[in-house]
Amino acid sequence: MQPGLALRPACNHIAPMQNRSAFAGQTPDAPLKLANWLMAVAFLVFLMVIVGGITRLTESGLSITEWKPVTGAIPPLNEAQWMAEFEKYKQIPEYVEINGPAGMTLAQFKFIFFWEWVHRLLGRLIGLAFALPLAFYWVTRRIPRGYKPRLLALLALGGLQGAIGWWMVSSGLSLRTDVSHFRLAVHLLTALLIMGGLVWTALDLRALARNGGAKPARLTGAGLTILLILFVQLLFGAWVAGLNAGYVSNSWPLMNGRFYPEGVDWSRGAWFALTHDPFLIHFIHRWWAWVVVVALVVLARRLKSAGARQVSIAIHSAFGTQILLGIATVMTGMNIVLAVLHQAVGALVVATTVWGAHRLGMNRG
Repeated sequence: MQPGLALRPACNHIAPMQNRSAFAGQTPDAPLKLANWLMAVAFLVFLMVIVGGITRLTESGLSITEWKPVTGAIPPLNEAQWMAEFEKYKQIPEYVEINGPAGMTLAQFKFIFFWEWVHRLLGRLIGLAFALPLAFYWVTRRIPRGYKPRLLALLALGGLQGAIGWWMVSSGLSLRTDVSHFRLAVHLLTALLIMGGLVWTALDLRALARNGGAKPARLTGAGLTILLILFVQLLFGAWVAGLNAGYVSNSWPLMNGRFYPEGVDWSRGAWFALTHDPFLIHFIHRWWAWVVVVALVVLARRLKSAGARQVSIAIHSAFGTQILLGIATVMTGMNIVLAVLHQAVGALVVATTVWGAHRLGMNRG
């Protein structure tokens, strides 16, 4: 009996030591609280992507011609201030060449101003929703060992995204009637990268909350390949939006009665056509989608075989809905509600794919 009794204090002593090592002094529920916070911020980024889609589809992105990170949070409050903003807008090519000749009214200007202002305001809210809790968790020593560099990187990406947004808008204020589709793609893809990083980090922290010895998931070769395939689709989707290429055909599966569309301009070379021609970019976007489907089906089946049925169902549901929305958006001539839903579910495809890639990488071997 005495040897058995002697072992009990030793075992009770070892467990707390392991717990302190895993959580670096934090309470065991700290990783779960951080994970929930990051998921909440990821949801705000998801909303930002939706509002960004509305801003693009309503041609609202150039309505605010200045970048004022602090004072710009306050919209015009009286008629004089509204007229001052409208006068600034009247100086840019979009108004001079398009909206001015069409007879844009102050009320119409207020509509597009509203969506761009909401878009920028949501960006400011996301910055505060990330930076302030991060400072609190940092000061109170609740961030598990090894996660501070990753959280700082996400904070830096968020700050960079604000600068990218203005860089994008500035491309349409002097020589163009819209923003550069290249810069628009960088802006959208950076937002999705931030959302994916938030989701991945939150999943790591949830695993740590369940098991104090859990290591962060690694990105496997299969996961990286699938994410790169999805990246190509997202890139061409952003170019479709930036070039208004969704309007070149309202039929499916054929484009204006042909599998390969008429009207592709090869006169300036293959690279220019691949990156600028709306017919070719639309064609690639609608058919590369099926490459993405194959890749995601493979991913989902691997996850199901590994016992992650919930993730598999989420991936299938996301890309299945996205395909149907893409077809419906084309066939309705870019109906704005369907187009916004298409962008929203596209973000969900990214989130579920990140979830799946994370699940693949949980077993470090």
